[in-house]
Amino acid sequence: MKKLIILLALIIAGGAFWFLSSDKLNVFIAEQIEVQGSKFTEQRVTVEKVDIQLLHGASTIKGLRLNNPKGYSSTPAFSLDEITLDINLASLAAVKDGKPIVIDAIVINEPEALVEFNAKGGSNIQDILDAIDRNIPKSSSTKEGNTDSASASAANPNIRVKQFILAGVALRVDLTKLGNTTHKKTLTDINLTNIGGEAGLPANELGGELIKRALSAIWKSAKKDQQRIVEDKLKDKAKEKASKLLSDFLN
Repeated sequence: MKKLIILLALIIAGGAFWFLSSDKLNVFIAEQIEVQGSKFTEQRVTVEKVDIQLLHGASTIKGLRLNNPKGYSSTPAFSLDEITLDINLASLAAVKDGKPIVIDAIVINEPEALVEFNAKGGSNIQDILDAIDRNIPKSSSTKEGNTDSASASAANPNIRVKQFILAGVALRVDLTKLGNTTHKKTLTDINLTNIGGEAGLPANELGGELIKRALSAIWKSAKKDQQRIVEDKLKDKAKEKASKLLSDFLN
């Protein structure tokens, strides 16, 4: 989407960043979100603004856009006005003991997502998810709950996210290349919990995991819609055929 990887990385990257002026840190993080987001998704990622307030345990990312892959429309695959992070300040003090930094909640309010199918049945979101699978770091800690906390250190602690919420996703499912039309709906809130397990994940893995989970949840909903639409279309064709047979019989 996205996006969160370097914001999270810098939160845990070490004391040096914490002493930078706010403006410099915000600009640096915005640039790195774009660089790392593009690396994971293989698509251009842009960010308008980042505002970090570590002393208040809060951070905000605004105006994030994830471009559509080549071969699809120019509309962004995923875009949002604002992401907010609620950082557990008490967890920062426990980092020296090898404990993970805890993000109490990451909330994405009313993002817009486009799921676009091509003539072969492939989709933009699946292409992006495939890219993330290729590029996300692989280790024994990737699986939730299997992280070895001993691999984390005070200088490079793991991160755990208690709640990851996508609220009011405005979803568009474009089936025009499959002979249908574009369908729109607002998804019920998507609430993912305990990402990283009790021991957390390294920042470079967590960022990719968050992007992957967000897009996977949206993709799952889009596939359900596609299946329902196809089933309805088949029912309509069956009704038309039955009606024609009845008409031929009566005539």
